[in-house]
Amino acid sequence: MAPSAPPILDFSPFYGGDSEAKTQLVEAVRNCCLYNGFFQITGHRVPLDLQRRVMRCAERFFDLPLDEKLKIDKNNNSFNRGYELLRSQMLEVGTGPELKEGLYIGQEIPEDHPYYIQKKLNSGPNQWPPTVPDKEDFQRTSMEYYNAVFDLAKDVLSLLALTLDVNEDYFDPLTDGAVATMRMLHYPAQPKDADEKLNRGIGAHTDFGCITLLLQDEVDGLQVLDAPTGQWLDVQPVPGAYVVNLGNLFMRMANDRYKSNIHRVINKSGRERYSIPFFFSGNPDYLCECLPNCRAEGEAPKYPPITVEDMVTASYKESYGRAEQYKKEMEEKAKLKMETTPATAAVGA
Repeated sequence: MAPSAPPILDFSPFYGGDSEAKTQLVEAVRNCCLYNGFFQITGHRVPLDLQRRVMRCAERFFDLPLDEKLKIDKNNNSFNRGYELLRSQMLEVGTGPELKEGLYIGQEIPEDHPYYIQKKLNSGPNQWPPTVPDKEDFQRTSMEYYNAVFDLAKDVLSLLALTLDVNEDYFDPLTDGAVATMRMLHYPAQPKDADEKLNRGIGAHTDFGCITLLLQDEVDGLQVLDAPTGQWLDVQPVPGAYVVNLGNLFMRMANDRYKSNIHRVINKSGRERYSIPFFFSGNPDYLCECLPNCRAEGEAPKYPPITVEDMVTASYKESYGRAEQYKKEMEEKAKLKMETTPATAAVGA
């Protein structure tokens, strides 16, 4: 059978009373998780109007001058809230740092909150752009959307529990007090003749946490690897749909039975691209262990237990450290070239 892009599934049976339709949805999601961990969903409860409004918020923010965006530089804090410059992250070895800029938003965690005091994963107050047009609407819409997708992520995890033949509420300890991060992303138009190997919107990678729900605009660019054939499959944007994929944390808990699959973004459209991924990590103290029904009787789990916080934090450090190391190497090469060029010219003379 020829490889095909992640299927589009109607999620509405999860909320309805048709048990047969719900069973079919569970089976379809289970098959996707076993194959490559990717699928798209429609029929969810996040309103299309809210999706469009938050996408317009992203456009308004990224239209700001750079010096205005840098007023909320995420380097101002240690908990990943605020603006991220182009080429800050590098997920794929052998490419350049990535052609995207972002705005990190999460649940509002005040400075007297236990998560902030204990310096938990990605936990702190948001940094809001002071000069974005209609800033009150920007903040209100962003948080309305964040909360709506947070609820949808919990619903998806309930469905995933059913695919593992456990109760819908199995992941409640994971979702109670969960940390999730929303990123508004902007991919500048990329020259069509740009070196594809070096110029990635996002390099080939797997996600760090439990699940990701991605809202795309109408510009394509997302590609998912079909592991059996080695082909890259385009994931065409579908109005109102979410691209859902499992992250490394879920694959680890599933003992590698379910897949956290490689994907990337290459913006060849000649247009700007906007997307809003929602990364659901979980309660930072939740101990991730092998899930029920994910290993044979008598078989040992492949991985030792690890907390959500330890797993995701290590992944962040690796990808951002890689980008910083690349930039440092490029600066050193440029400096060396400047130092050697006059000497070479003198010899040639």
